[in-house]
Amino acid sequence: MTLSFGTRLRSAMDERGPLCVGIDPHAALLDSWGLTDDIAGLERFTFTVVEALADTVAVFKPQSAFFERFGSRGIAVLERATADLRAAGGLVVMDAKRGDIGSTMAAYAETYLRKDSPLFSDALTVSPYLGYGSLKPAVDLARESGAGLFVLALTSNPEGAEVQRAVREDGRTIGATMLGHLAAENAGETPMGSFGAVVGATLGDLSSFDLDINGPLLAPGIGAQGATPADLRAVFGAAVGNVVPNVSRGVLRHGPDAAALRDSAHRYADEIRAAVGG
Repeated sequence: MTLSFGTRLRSAMDERGPLCVGIDPHAALLDSWGLTDDIAGLERFTFTVVEALADTVAVFKPQSAFFERFGSRGIAVLERATADLRAAGGLVVMDAKRGDIGSTMAAYAETYLRKDSPLFSDALTVSPYLGYGSLKPAVDLARESGAGLFVLALTSNPEGAEVQRAVREDGRTIGATMLGHLAAENAGETPMGSFGAVVGATLGDLSSFDLDINGPLLAPGIGAQGATPADLRAVFGAAVGNVVPNVSRGVLRHGPDAAALRDSAHRYADEIRAAVGG
């Protein structure tokens, strides 16, 4: 029987430390590594990260767009990296932010959440802003495959507030509504559910939101975006034990030196563990 994503995530974070490293091979980062902005540079960058960190970091979040921009050859690199990371014991959260309706949403789910898909990932980021119910094909297939979802709820980009903090007729914000749906998905699951929220670590006091969804909270913003591990408890309160802090540039800027990448990832994991008290 396949263990649920929530179970595997809890185990990975306890064993390797509560850290997610983003894999974001954008042009400026390739250049800072001395690499060309082409498929050769993409491959060198990606597999340097994989070889340096796959057996020591709990979670990886490849940003699909930075691979898609190279066409089919870029997707092939993403497929290989996803398989290699998972083979080494890392969990892969595919950052594709898919969201659509009906058969199209079902096709996105098949791409990332069906076990025999070349891009099968442990979890997928999704956008619920065609209505939470539009995500049902992804929710159903994730349950069947033992995978998870991270739903955009309270994102760190300033533009997100105009949607996520808009108030419904019942007085709840849209963001709070999404958190409520996720809490319902995760009800009764142990050690935690598999349906998480994306909640920015840069947002400051979120005590007006109930973040106790019994599921993971993917928290971008640590490092280059300004948040620090020490901020996590103030932002996430009692839910801090389920936070999956994401660091991208803060780790990746140390490449292409593999030892420097490892040292940076270990340092962040240790600082986060100390900050959340686990």
